[in-house]
Amino acid sequence: MVEPVKSIVTPIRLEYDYTPGRATSRFLRGIAQHRILGQECPSCLKVYVPARGSCPRCAVPTEREVDVQDSGTVVTFSIVRVPSENIHFELPYACASILLDGAGIPFFHVLQGLAPEEVRMGMRVKARWVPTEKLGPTIASIECFVPSGEPDAALETYGEHT
Repeated sequence: MVEPVKSIVTPIRLEYDYTPGRATSRFLRGIAQHRILGQECPSCLKVYVPARGSCPRCAVPTEREVDVQDSGTVVTFSIVRVPSENIHFELPYACASILLDGAGIPFFHVLQGLAPEEVRMGMRVKARWVPTEKLGPTIASIECFVPSGEPDAALETYGEHT
């Protein structure tokens, strides 16, 4: 009897060009200016970051731009223990969904400045930006998020996003 093949290891590489639309272009230009821009839905009033140009819940255009803060609350997180050649954080590290102050949906980024076992839901964090001369129209202009030192947020302020 021949043993079945259960897995194979093969190198793979994907390259693609991303062409941002108007809303994403404005968001990325804002990042290059040390600003985080969202767009507010005129129907449900949720602020989407990054801006999408329309509300996925209400299916209406979003045109009103809103500045949101570069601080927020961890609503969910994951500890990463698997290396990647394109990510240069020491293992293990945490990735988190962060409800930025002023936003209506969480924003995904990396947490640093604490041990993985210290990360928790409700933790208040703040963006650590790259130096001003390195700012550009890329999410990498926010190096990571770090603990802000503020008290944890109450569950009722972020619970609908967990």
